[in-house]
Amino acid sequence: MRQNPSETLRRVFPKVREALHVAGVEMQLTAAVSFLTILQEEAVSIHAYAHSFLQVILLHLEHRDAGVSNAWLETLLSVIEVLPRETLRHEILNPLVSKAQLSQTVQSRLVSCKILGKLTNKFDAHIIKREILPLVKSLCQDVEYEVRSCMCRQLENIAQGIGTELTKSVVLPELIELSRDEGSSVRLAAFETLVNLLDVFDTEYRRPDTFRMFLETGSFKGGWPQLAGFCQRPWRSGVEVGLQREREQKRLACSITSFFPKSNPIPDDRSQTILPLVKSFCEKSFKADESILISLSFHLGKLCHGLYGIFTPDQHLRFLEFYKKLCTLGLQQENGHNDNQIPPQILEQEKKYISVRKNCAYNFPAMIVFVDPKNFHLELYPTFFCLCHDPEVPVRYTIAICFYEVSKLLNSGVYLIHKELITLLQDESLEVLDALIDHLPEILELMSTGGESSVQENKLSSLPDLIPALTAAEQRAAASLKWRTHEKLLQKYACLPHVISSDQIYYRFLQRMFTIVMTNNVLPVQKAASRTLCVFLRYNRKQEQRHEVIQKLIEQLGQGKSYWNRLRFLDTCEFIIEIFSKAFFCKYFFLPAIELTHDPVANVRMKLCYLLPKVKSTLKIPADKHLLQQLEMCVRKLLCQEKDKDVLAIVKRTVLELDRMEMSMDAFQKKFYEKDLVDQEKEREERLLLEMEQLEREKQQNDGRPMSDKIFEKKRRDSKTPTQSLPKGIPVSVPGPSSVTPSTSKEIKKSKLVRSQSFNNQAFHAKYGSLEKCASKSSAAGYTPPVSGLAKTSVLSVTDDSFRTRNASSLPPSFSPPSSLPSTSRGTAPSVDPKGSASKDSQPRKATLKSRKSNP
Repeated sequence: MRQNPSETLRRVFPKVREALHVAGVEMQLTAAVSFLTILQEEAVSIHAYAHSFLQVILLHLEHRDAGVSNAWLETLLSVIEVLPRETLRHEILNPLVSKAQLSQTVQSRLVSCKILGKLTNKFDAHIIKREILPLVKSLCQDVEYEVRSCMCRQLENIAQGIGTELTKSVVLPELIELSRDEGSSVRLAAFETLVNLLDVFDTEYRRPDTFRMFLETGSFKGGWPQLAGFCQRPWRSGVEVGLQREREQKRLACSITSFFPKSNPIPDDRSQTILPLVKSFCEKSFKADESILISLSFHLGKLCHGLYGIFTPDQHLRFLEFYKKLCTLGLQQENGHNDNQIPPQILEQEKKYISVRKNCAYNFPAMIVFVDPKNFHLELYPTFFCLCHDPEVPVRYTIAICFYEVSKLLNSGVYLIHKELITLLQDESLEVLDALIDHLPEILELMSTGGESSVQENKLSSLPDLIPALTAAEQRAAASLKWRTHEKLLQKYACLPHVISSDQIYYRFLQRMFTIVMTNNVLPVQKAASRTLCVFLRYNRKQEQRHEVIQKLIEQLGQGKSYWNRLRFLDTCEFIIEIFSKAFFCKYFFLPAIELTHDPVANVRMKLCYLLPKVKSTLKIPADKHLLQQLEMCVRKLLCQEKDKDVLAIVKRTVLELDRMEMSMDAFQKKFYEKDLVDQEKEREERLLLEMEQLEREKQQNDGRPMSDKIFEKKRRDSKTPTQSLPKGIPVSVPGPSSVTPSTSKEIKKSKLVRSQSFNNQAFHAKYGSLEKCASKSSAAGYTPPVSGLAKTSVLSVTDDSFRTRNASSLPPSFSPPSSLPSTSRGTAPSVDPKGSASKDSQPRKATLKSRKSNP
């Protein structure tokens, strides 16, 4: 059909039609699917399809196999959507009159019910009223309960097609009669249809269009425009104006009274018809008809919402008590049997009760709206407690899914459910935990802010059990075989910097993330832990802790003995490029990353080749010209010395990609303007972290000293250089032009404090999801280099060969180890050039590097 539809219809289709008369079930199912595919792909025109395929579909609708019959019916219902009205009337509707008669088989009448539900939207009201509605009434009164139930479920589609007037005059009486049917499946279908049609069965005279019709009939003289003017007229004060308005109000009241006489009160389908039926269903569900109990519990939220405006206080309370009773259904019963001796009927009843409580948990947010969130603690908190502690996993799983919606509805009252959050986090079932962590960042944000409360006030005090619960949840997920739950949980932990303090993350979570990266055997879990570790590092507030983490990443991953750890280091570098600024990556991770071009394992070199374009994108010209030269030297060496053919092929492709890349400049370029702005914002936040830490340290020192010491310290700081202000034991990288210098005036220090507080409120408490939208960006502003190493050890000191590869002879001259952490800040000259040094202490070290270079 795709290649030559006309020839296929002429030569192939007749043979297919003949074969279907004697075909088996599999061929019939395949043919039904093929016919539907031809329609969906529009392989032939609608006219040709109706002429060739429609009769074959109608012929096999009453196949003796129920599966085949349903397959052909689904195809026909899809065809009805696109066929023209005349074809539908002659080919489908006219034959349907005879197919829906009692003399036909039950299967034929069931098919007719479903077709009628689909046809209603295709015809005008007069055709529906004359030809379709009589068939609907007949099938609603069919002698077989299966047919009545099927037709009852189609009444919703029919009501949407025939409009409000015919629905109230034809459909509503049938539904009322079907709700009293002797068959439980029919009553259930009637109840569910009633719930779905609540919006239709409303007070018609309350609608604006009906009131407009009333005005336009002339009962109110002047019509709609005069009434609108009456309502919107700016009345002036005064006795005369007041009397005039009173006369017009009386005249309007008389007109409305004449339109709605006392003998014909305003009809209200919901209060006079639907509500009594619902009350009857609720009463029977406990007394005599438990078949409707599951459906009633599932639709209870929609019922309370649809009938909310017509409940009296007593009815409101009665429905609320009914819901509470359903939430604990089956929990108070004690049958006294052992698990192996429970009768089958009791087991079936318990399954039904579990389904009811599960549906109640599903409707819990709707019930909060029903009682008003302000009344949650008095009316629904005990019920919520019971659902969170339900003995059955499906119930707790459902309430865990709804937990975020409940938190949003409670808003400032979210503190009421803190304990339930801890309970679900500590749940023994990982299914419950998996359902809860889908919205864990949003839940924790609501918990930490507390609605109207300030973030700082609640950040540490309101969730004392949160950290133990989170760590226990991660350990349970790690000990199980459900690694996807573990991966998802680690991904959601990236929100923690906006909920708890930096020190808590460092001591309780960051080390755990590092352990998972090092020891876990599941790659997606390792990557999730690596990315979350980078987020923790991004928001860490202490410079020493940041340097310790960077040191561990380079020593234990980048220079680790296992090639698997070195591969994870490259994954971490990719996350660093995504989350941090380009200056940060170049300062700490650029050299350790490209050093892996000399790795003895081909897989590591191959992965690095794939990463090289992203690595090059972090460079800026001319500030990083020396780094670009080192990168080019490594690539040349790979091209010349690589022996693995797979790696060599990837290197060649990477070289072509690197050549096509355009370098970012220090100055803003139009092409990279948006990326540069994002990267500049990242760099600004990183710089503010350093300033905040410095100001906090100075504040702590000054708070404990007398005034004379503070004045002396201020003078001493003002006279010191940036290099002298650093601790003696910490090696210093050569600073660029954008290095941080202590301020010499109170005004500048105050401005820094204001900016720090602004960053603390905005950047630290923004949604963590914004990080995932940030790709690696470039920036025109210089990066402020923090301290380049730790007081105790230096990751890449001149005297330490830990930065070298295990084969030291393969290290090129351009890769002489820099001092301390690989600090290659913007504006810094190449480490082998002593002329670009801005620090006296660094000159002898560079002389040593020069001598090493001359004596390999």
